[in-house]
Amino acid sequence: MIDWTDRHCRFFHRRLTRRALLYTEMIVADAAIHGDRQRLLGFDECEHPVALQLGGSDPIKLAEAAAIGAEFGYDEINLNVGCPSDRVQSGTFGACLMKTPEVVSAGVAAMKARVALPVTVKCRIGVDEQDPEIALDALADAAWSAGADALWVHARKAWLQGLSPKENREVPPLDYERVYRLKAAHPDRFIGINGGISNLIEAERHLEHVDGVMLGRAAYQNPVILAGVDAFLSGDEPERVDFAALMDAMADYAGRHIESGGRLSHVTRHMIGLFHGFDGARRYRQILSSKAPRAGAEPDVLRAAFAAVDLNTRRDAA
Repeated sequence: MIDWTDRHCRFFHRRLTRRALLYTEMIVADAAIHGDRQRLLGFDECEHPVALQLGGSDPIKLAEAAAIGAEFGYDEINLNVGCPSDRVQSGTFGACLMKTPEVVSAGVAAMKARVALPVTVKCRIGVDEQDPEIALDALADAAWSAGADALWVHARKAWLQGLSPKENREVPPLDYERVYRLKAAHPDRFIGINGGISNLIEAERHLEHVDGVMLGRAAYQNPVILAGVDAFLSGDEPERVDFAALMDAMADYAGRHIESGGRLSHVTRHMIGLFHGFDGARRYRQILSSKAPRAGAEPDVLRAAFAAVDLNTRRDAA
């Protein structure tokens, strides 16, 4: 979720769910150590629980970055072994680490030795010509032998040559059954599943086989899904979204961001999909897309966009 789940996105998503664990975009260990830490790692206290996802392959650097994350107050450190982008491959981390489970093991062990937080791993079922039956077992065994607290599996391969990052999220076929088999073989390990899950009904089906479900694109593109998560987890009746309170919270947040030197669009770009299925959603998107990026745009743009939506005429139940 590079460039997607930044601090502004997470603040917005937390307004829709109190209980879901939120993940940062992947932060390269070198950047966490040498970069602008407040810009890269800072977050609002309301975001808890929130996990810091790191990219890297050097155990020393990963341990240092994990320690910095712990100091910032994150609730979990996650090692990304699933991102297939060219930028990630050139740094010898992300999905290419599926080929070197021993490197993953060393990184997890170093982080576990440095921080008291849960350390987890997110991976694919394999890359390129690897046999997923062998590759996923090898990666999982390496992570667990180093003390990993959980394994999140994107249930498809990554092709490091020949497919773009976008294509790698869509083209390789999903193989949920492979993840189910891993869980069946390791009933005492926490194993979560990711990839192509579009709603909470599908999530519920997966939870018959695994311990957790991760939503990525679905939650970003249609964020109102998150409004049902708390009731889904508790078994209670879903609460109606208080869109007026949401608008006030986001306008206030955007105003503070602008006062600190930011732009309205830094916040609103993550809110484009909020009213999927409502009458007025197209006008809402037009207002945010055309007016929020303008220099000097103020939170009143956000209020105008909300006002364009008829909240009583939702046409679907996504």
